[in-house]
Amino acid sequence: MNRNTMKTTYSLVWKKGMVVLMVVALVSCNLDVKIKDPNVILPVSASGAPQPQSISQIYNQLSGLTSDQGDWFALGEHTTDEMMGPTRGTDWDDFGTWRKLHLHTWDGTHNQIVTAWNNLQAGLFQTTLLAESTTATASDIAAAKFLRSFWRYMSMDLFGVVQHRPATAASLDLPQVYTRSQGWSATVGELRGAIANLPAYNGTNRGLATKEAAYFLLAKLYLNRAVFQGDPTKPAGPFNFAATDMDSVVYYVDQITANGMFSIASHYWDNFSWQNGTNSTENIFVRRVQDGGNMRWPTYMGNHYNMVPSGWNGFVILSDFYNKFDTLNDSRAFDTLKNHSRYLFRNVGFLTGLQYGPTDAAGKHYVGAPKAALTDRSGSPLVFTKSASLFFSTEAKGYRSNKYPLDPNSLTGSGDGSSSTNDYVFYRYADAKLMKAEAILRGSTISNTGSETATTIINAIRANRSNYKNNALATVSNAALQDVLDERARELYLETVRRNDLVRFGVFNQPVTERSVASDPTRCLFPIPYVALSSNPNLKQNPGY
Repeated sequence: MNRNTMKTTYSLVWKKGMVVLMVVALVSCNLDVKIKDPNVILPVSASGAPQPQSISQIYNQLSGLTSDQGDWFALGEHTTDEMMGPTRGTDWDDFGTWRKLHLHTWDGTHNQIVTAWNNLQAGLFQTTLLAESTTATASDIAAAKFLRSFWRYMSMDLFGVVQHRPATAASLDLPQVYTRSQGWSATVGELRGAIANLPAYNGTNRGLATKEAAYFLLAKLYLNRAVFQGDPTKPAGPFNFAATDMDSVVYYVDQITANGMFSIASHYWDNFSWQNGTNSTENIFVRRVQDGGNMRWPTYMGNHYNMVPSGWNGFVILSDFYNKFDTLNDSRAFDTLKNHSRYLFRNVGFLTGLQYGPTDAAGKHYVGAPKAALTDRSGSPLVFTKSASLFFSTEAKGYRSNKYPLDPNSLTGSGDGSSSTNDYVFYRYADAKLMKAEAILRGSTISNTGSETATTIINAIRANRSNYKNNALATVSNAALQDVLDERARELYLETVRRNDLVRFGVFNQPVTERSVASDPTRCLFPIPYVALSSNPNLKQNPGY
């Protein structure tokens, strides 16, 4: 995809979001339906809601979260200290889309915010139809309740509200609106009730709702209860974490461990490579590529035009975030991956300095060509530099990431990487264990945690994160909350958890690289899109907007 095509795509992304929502609504019904606005889907008949989709169609909505670098991913990453979308001349200006996210200057018309909201509403509407069905099987209803809880959590986290339109609502009824606190209570209650009818995780059902996926989400809900049920006028806190909530976090993480199938992977990249469906011992809930995922975009978003695959030369890792790593020894920052580095001539993790790639004598780049130093479009050596400017960056500025390494076989011939079989990871065991470490430090009173402490949990993860140089990472002594936050940064970067972590730790608004001043505390929540406010009077705008 050339840069002009990319620019057109992003300038129209809000239109795409609206169209997707309409299409989802239309194909879900046996009745002729029409769309009044993003909040209300009206059957022509006054008999109530349309028939629910099948459970497989309900799962398909997750593909909207794993298909590109916008939407939920953009809100969760570009607003933090991890990632930035620099403008490179006329490239990646996109009407300030990425700059506004980084600078915390968005409003209710921002295209990524509108798209994220619309996709959330589509997910909530369709899961509700099946979750409240009176004819579906108990297992399908339980799975739909888990998925509705998944979307509700996201809505609470990003927007502080949850819309709900009961499946039996009259055709003209507007959605009810749960406050963040009400949404938390409704979600926890529903999720607990669904567990009995969910299967246990067995490895092959990693892309489906399982008991362990529900335990993970419950742990996440309790870890964030102080945020979600705190003062709604103070989304940045301070927060009061109750020991009983932290006990629940520990309990649900221990329930995951009790399954017996999870352990911290001995090789970090087993969790993300095109073989992660069989090699990972950590991935609890994923979107499988064979179910509609497409994991080429994490590579394309940072790859230079002269790399394989030829990328979009966009997003970069912030320099201060990069500095959190022991870059000589940490596999999460630098490692080699057999049958990836061999053919593409680059490492996994962060891409820094002079870049190499398969290049023939005529300067063509393709899998199978010999290794050569790459050049930029002017013919100078392609050297990725640590620093980048949000407004004025050349094409080589900024370190890049290679988090979901593509199968080189998917890049041969005319292949563009879309057939690479990387599962997209939503929930991972290392995240669960670090949640437990945090809960212990925040006051959990559970005494039967075995020999685990926050310190031993962090060090057990770090013991498996040394890279190909086989130099052990330094251990942590007497872990404090800052150690947990820093380890979550190193372990879970680009997994769309950083924004939530920074809010919970009370540091989301602090200055970061290329944003030199603190943002307003109200930025801990996104605004309700103006179009949604105009169509549902039950919605109230968040403070500060």
